[in-house]
Amino acid sequence: MSSPTYEPPQPRSNLSTALVAGAIVALIGANIYLYVQIDHVRTDLATLEDTLKTQSAALGSLRESSSVSAQAQAQHVDALKVQLADEQKQARTMSSQAKAEALAHADELKKQIETEQAQMQAQTNAAIGSVKQSAEAANSKVAAVSTDVGAVKSDLATTNSTLDKTIADLKSAKGDLGVQSGLIATNANELAALRKLGERNYFEFKIAKPKKKTEFTKVGDVQIRYVDADPKKNRYTLDVMADDKVTEKKDKSINEPLQFYTGRATQPYEIVVNSVQKGVIAGYLSTPKVQTSR
Repeated sequence: MSSPTYEPPQPRSNLSTALVAGAIVALIGANIYLYVQIDHVRTDLATLEDTLKTQSAALGSLRESSSVSAQAQAQHVDALKVQLADEQKQARTMSSQAKAEALAHADELKKQIETEQAQMQAQTNAAIGSVKQSAEAANSKVAAVSTDVGAVKSDLATTNSTLDKTIADLKSAKGDLGVQSGLIATNANELAALRKLGERNYFEFKIAKPKKKTEFTKVGDVQIRYVDADPKKNRYTLDVMADDKVTEKKDKSINEPLQFYTGRATQPYEIVVNSVQKGVIAGYLSTPKVQTSR
């Protein structure tokens, strides 16, 4: 039985890549903006909590002060009532003229009592109104901040959902060693989405054609050497040095996973070149999270 022939994935069109890149950039920017907004909301909540504590302390002081003032005024009113009762009692035993004078004074005392009672009620109502107004203002601020928190959380959930969908749309491919690769990033922005998954380590690189044929560029814990490239066909050749051994990856296409093993892991390392230009190749190295001896 003949082995299946590997067909490298066709490179995406420039327009598609640009659209995806733009979408990823926008999503990452939105995430950063929303996290900043949440931080601002948290600061507002902390400030509001301090304000509520201050208002609560002021309310306690106001209640205590009102209570003392009310007790004093009540005692004064009670004394006036006792004085009024005494004068009314004395007026019954006096002569007509003295009785009239005593009753007139009693009426004055009665009016004074009514006036002081009205003042007490007005002060109490004013204090209650001030407390209610402060409480309503605080509750309004709490409601506004809670609404902001809800809106930010909703926006963040929507952004994360969109980012998750973008990650789900990324494609996987079989590597040049015949091992099924994970998700493949075709540009730096998609690579950022892969980093968000946290399944592997990623190291970006941009390597120019060396002046000396023996010159390598260190990427992660391996070394890579640019050998040749054909920008028109999006094909290239490079050498990989790992464990003091050089492996040639000849005539490969962009976005094709180049796989090789090292003594540091049981899973293969992968190199994906996303861009081939005159004298320069760019892409990333993907390595397993777990580094153990084979």
